Amino acid sequence: MLRNLSYNDKQIRREIDELVGKPLSIWERIKRGGNGSPKLLIVESSPEINALLSVDNRRRLGNIEIRPKGIIFGFRSRLEGYGLIAPFYKITVYKGQSEVYSIFTDSGFVKFEAASKDRPIHEFMK
Repeated sequence: MLRNLSYNDKQIRREIDELVGKPLSIWERIKRGGNGSPKLLIVESSPEINALLSVDNRRRLGNIEIRPKGIIFGFRSRLEGYGLIAPFYKITVYKGQSEVYSIFTDSGFVKFEAASKDRPIHEFMK
């Protein structure tokens, strides 16, 4: 599900918390060494996400936040922040021959580049 996360809307926050769980506590983040990915360069996305990204002139960057029951793939378009919210059981991850990771859910997909020199991205994806 794709949602605008720019505003503090209690209904959207409740939906996200029910679907992927509440954010990890500070102690859980410290134990894991963080709960977010480095910046990811988006190379391809589903039409709905691509429409949002194409209206902005900046680089297409995103990041992944891990929650207890899923992930939030966040990105910005103009001044708005958006998130592709997906529980773990609906996620499929591929790494192709080229240095591109693909994340597919039932409501869209995102492909992002990770060169061989980008070790933090590869470590996060493991």
